[in-house]
Amino acid sequence: MRIPQFAAITGAALGLAAAPLLADNHAAKPDAPVAVSIAPDQLLAPYYDQLRKQVAMPEAGPNAPLDPQATLTRIAFGSCNHQSAPQHMWGQIAAQNPQLFLMLGDNVYGDNAWDADAGLESLRRAYALQASHPEFTGFRVKVPMMATWDDHDFGLNDAGGSFPMRRWGEALFETFWGSPDRVRARPGVYDATITGPAGKRVQVILLDTRFFRSDLKRMAWSRERPPLGSYLPDSDPAKTMLGGEQWAWLEQELAKPADLRILVSSIQVITDAHQFEAWATMPAERAKLYDLVAARAPSGVVMLSGDRHAGGIYKTQHKGETLWELTSSSLNLAFSNDVQRSTDREPDPARVGMFYGVENYGLVDIDWKARALTLILKGNDSSTLTQQTFNW
Repeated sequence: MRIPQFAAITGAALGLAAAPLLADNHAAKPDAPVAVSIAPDQLLAPYYDQLRKQVAMPEAGPNAPLDPQATLTRIAFGSCNHQSAPQHMWGQIAAQNPQLFLMLGDNVYGDNAWDADAGLESLRRAYALQASHPEFTGFRVKVPMMATWDDHDFGLNDAGGSFPMRRWGEALFETFWGSPDRVRARPGVYDATITGPAGKRVQVILLDTRFFRSDLKRMAWSRERPPLGSYLPDSDPAKTMLGGEQWAWLEQELAKPADLRILVSSIQVITDAHQFEAWATMPAERAKLYDLVAARAPSGVVMLSGDRHAGGIYKTQHKGETLWELTSSSLNLAFSNDVQRSTDREPDPARVGMFYGVENYGLVDIDWKARALTLILKGNDSSTLTQQTFNW
């Protein structure tokens, strides 16, 4: 089925009146066209209602349930998994016996062949291909999984809240991953769970840094543009990373009783060393995140991130507390196997050790007796690239 391009969809195709869609203007003349103000993704809603009846919505397949009373001691995670690349990492990760696996985004690359069709057909095909891999489906049968998204499974490289097809991308995501009703009931894909008995409760918080995010401030073009991205820090107080509803939700989640919190962001949080997408593009939003974390109910905390096609460990200080972050990226789409070159290309005082551009995945080991966390980055042969232990 050929799905029409967004630019070609008319009001008639959407079942709307043919009058021009203008900004609200109550001073318009009586015979002027009716002026309305509707977001593009809302305009597309009737089209998507029909499309859902006409196309198959890919599903990832059965997934092992997470026992809410289980005492978690090992959580694995990763990001940047291309549906057309080898799926060799799933068996290696399973061999580490994680009790939970977190997909941090770019779980498929659905925008690579996107031709601006409103139905995001390339994303739908990407999900279908990913679901066909026995390595992936076999892993899901054994290991509980939770997921958030990043740009390439949101629908478009570096896209945020202004992406007109975001609600269809959300429908594809929630169907594929079997999102719980609490996620489907609200805009965006953010979610949280608490697992384990009192004294050993692990809260996993999956943020959505796409659905509500304001447009980023671009660097002016020049021949001397730095090679590490195109975005500048933006001090505009109106800009948001998470949106008001998600910020209020996060504050409520951080107030819940838990012993350890795993805070997941698809993009990096701590680093200021590059100009790609990161929380550094909105310093006020990052400061707000740090303040919320500092005000949380008593617990340990660690941040996990992906996106960069390289992995490393980071730390920063905020209000007398050391905050740690482990970035793991990518599962099967490495940009460089030269670790020294990756490290030298991006000097970073916040990073502890090297920057690993090889294929990798992350582990979080929890020692409840010692109240200690060990962050581990594993390579594509499951050798340990780097690790860090700290107490909370």
